[in-house]
This record gives sequence, structure tokens and C-alpha cells, in this order.
Amino acid sequence: MLTKRLALYTTIYTGVEQYLPSWYESILAQTDRNFDIWIGLDGLDTNSVVATIGKNVPATWVTAETDDSPAQLRDRAIARMVSEYPAIVFVDSDDVLDPTRVEAARESLFKHDVNGCAQRIIDKHGKDTGIIFQPRPGEKIGTVLPRNNIFGLSNSAYRADILARCLPIPAECILVDWFLITRAWGMDALLSFDSTCRMNYRQCATNTARVLPPFTVEYIILATERVLNHYRIIFENAPEVKNQHRITLQAARDHVEIFYNSVSTSTDTLDLYVQTLNQLPPEHIWWSCVAHPQLEDIWKH
Repeated sequence: MLTKRLALYTTIYTGVEQYLPSWYESILAQTDRNFDIWIGLDGLDTNSVVATIGKNVPATWVTAETDDSPAQLRDRAIARMVSEYPAIVFVDSDDVLDPTRVEAARESLFKHDVNGCAQRIIDKHGKDTGIIFQPRPGEKIGTVLPRNNIFGLSNSAYRADILARCLPIPAECILVDWFLITRAWGMDALLSFDSTCRMNYRQCATNTARVLPPFTVEYIILATERVLNHYRIIFENAPEVKNQHRITLQAARDHVEIFYNSVSTSTDTLDLYVQTLNQLPPEHIWWSCVAHPQLEDIWKH
């Protein structure tokens, strides 16, 4: 089945318009072109997107309905794709794909349920920062996922059968990527991570998950609240998560709650934490800025 056409999905929303031409050029440069483009539209219309890109875009367009949350738009699009394709490749519309992204994802999905790949971190102008987003050498995926996420909706691909089992996505879900991969991990899906950089991950004002300093006290509180919300949503909406994984997630949530109680009740602790965090080497994966293990002496006492 995986020799058939795949779906390649992105969401286009207000604020990413300037990055769309380079994104689409990288789509056209793929060594594996045996896929259909699916685009979720959030706050924009087809004509404006095509005009911004400057080329006709043969795609299936899924437009956000009135009062849709970002999660609901993605849920609707994914539900359609998993019924029509053997696998779905996710990419962010402000990022740039390496030419082998789709080819490598397809190859991995012959053996695995989910595939992720390393990403170069680029700045808003597209300049390589020299930083690579990936787990530390030898670190197991199952160790990373309870507290952090390396499978974003820019660098992941799913077999349709496992992705269908990760639905529905609750309307209030903000960290959609982490929700999906946690459900997949929770049912013992076969996960793989490619250490070759096949995406260029842009750090800009539109990022939900920032990985580069400087971090602010406001951002740390916001990020922590999002992480706690992620755990709540998983516990309430993922009954298939096996008990041993649920215990691990509970421990991770308790860890973040201790952190949140510490920094949210003491301005001095929060200020010191953020100041010290910004002095660490910029090697963060998503949400390692929350309850950073190297800084426990500051907030865990």
C-alpha cells in the first residue's frame, strides 16, 4: 500500500504568508512526488494563498468553519486523509523541506508506524543557525516523549491506520502534535527517528513551540500551562494509553506541577530560573525549557 500516493498536509494561517513561496518551492523539489497536497486554511482563502505563492497550487483545501479551533480544523482534515491514503506526511507552511523528506518518510513507514526526522533550526530569514533539533545521541524515544516532543507537525509522518486511532483531537487541544504522538506511543506504535536533517525549522514570531533563547518569564509560564493542559487532555481523551505509559505520564505531569507551583508563586525563583535558562547552550527540544532537568536546584526544593 505504501507504494501508492501519500497525502502531504500543512496548515496555512495568518502570519506565514511571506514564507509560503520558499515552502512551496521545496515541495516541488521533492525526489518523491507521488503525493497529493492537502492544505488546511485558517483565516485565509485559497485565492490569497495562490496569489502569495505566485503559482497554481493543485491541492485539496480544507477551510476552517466558523468558530473552529485550530485543533478542529486539523482533526477534520486528518479524518478525511486517513480514509483515502495509506500514510500522511506533515509539514509546517513556514518551514522548508529538504528534497528527500517525502522519500525518506515513505521508506521508514514501510517498517514503522510513525517517522520523525531531525531538523536544522533556521532564523526568520532562512539562515542556518547551526543548531539541529533532535534527541541526544543514544536517547530512546520512549524516554523523551513523556516530558518532551520531537515529533512535530513539521517533521513527522504517520501510517494512516495508526493515525486514525489517534483521533479525535479535542477542540481545546493546543499541542496537537504532542497529543497525536503521545497517543501513538501510548498504544505501543512502532516509532522511528531519522537523524538526517530533512527539514529546516524556522524560528519566528508564529512559533507555538520555541526552541531558541531568549525565553521570557511570560513565555515560560505560558509554556508550562500548555504542558499541564497537554497532560490533562491526554488523561481525559486517550483511554487506549497502556497502564505502564500512563504511570510514566503521571510522573512527568507531577514533575511539571512541582515546577509550576514553584515559579508561579515566587517571582524571584522565576526570574532566576529564566536568567539561568537563557545562559544554557541553545540545544533545547520542545518544552525542555519547562522544568529543565539541569536547573532543578533552582526550583525543586
